[in-house]
Amino acid sequence: MSTATQWQTWAKRVIDIEVGAIQNLKQQIDGAFIAACETLLACQGKVIVMGMGKSGHIGNKIAATLASTGTPAFFVHPGEASHGDLGMLGAKDVVIAISNSGEASEIMTLIPVIKRLGLPIIAMTGNANSSMAKLAQHHLSIKVEEEACPLGLAPTSSTTATLVMGDALAVALLQARGFTADDFALSHPGGALGRKLLLRVADLMHSGERLPRVNQDVTVSEALLEISAKGLGMTAVTDADGRLTGLFTDGDLRRVLDARVAIHDTPIGQVMTKNPVTVSGHLLAAEALKLMEQRKINGLLILDDEGKPEGALNMMDMLKAGVI
Repeated sequence: MSTATQWQTWAKRVIDIEVGAIQNLKQQIDGAFIAACETLLACQGKVIVMGMGKSGHIGNKIAATLASTGTPAFFVHPGEASHGDLGMLGAKDVVIAISNSGEASEIMTLIPVIKRLGLPIIAMTGNANSSMAKLAQHHLSIKVEEEACPLGLAPTSSTTATLVMGDALAVALLQARGFTADDFALSHPGGALGRKLLLRVADLMHSGERLPRVNQDVTVSEALLEISAKGLGMTAVTDADGRLTGLFTDGDLRRVLDARVAIHDTPIGQVMTKNPVTVSGHLLAAEALKLMEQRKINGLLILDDEGKPEGALNMMDMLKAGVI
């Protein structure tokens, strides 16, 4: 029966081998990589990724990563392509063919047709002298010294290297395109990721009658009634024209009580926090959250173009919206 030490030793050996494979991959970021990036960037159609077996699984992920980072791409199974799916290829497409051996028969069968269509081929193989490498316009080496599998049979280090090479391509293209977080959000509108990227402060803020707001001349006790009624743990403080002059929070209240201030007689304007942190409603909710974390505050006021409070939100709003 295996011991705890053996389990750890085996696992650490796998990690060491695969980390080494990735480190060695840096040597392959050469002129061929640059040429492949330029070809992909110039592509006016789609990037078609192909691979069989484990290479196919990795290829599917590479296609998904490319598509989500600004490079239109999808995966085509070579076996299915031979029976009609090759019709998905267009005249302006680029093909990325993946095979560790560089001799995958299912892909080799398709190469003459791809060549006839005049599509550029970028081969990712572990053998620079393979058929696929020689037939491709660009060859990206994913060669590894050894597989993490002690039998040398199960694709492990080689698939990791392939995945990392695909990520290197995708991220290099992302940066070359000037791809932004807003662009990324357009292809990720659902789930928590979409909420983080698409939601703006204006989508979450409490406005209108739900906005806690008092005049700077009211007493502290009157301001407390507004805070309690609106339930955000704070209130905006404004002048006679409705412009923001300060903020009063639960934390301010604790300081006021410690100082034994007469809350029924003291105007809120005398004890409020002046020049509080404020933001625009156009700010992304994720950016507002980062600001709150940096300033160590639990709430924010949102001002309009005239410097008047138009909304407020707190950490609980961020949590409910799934931004946190």
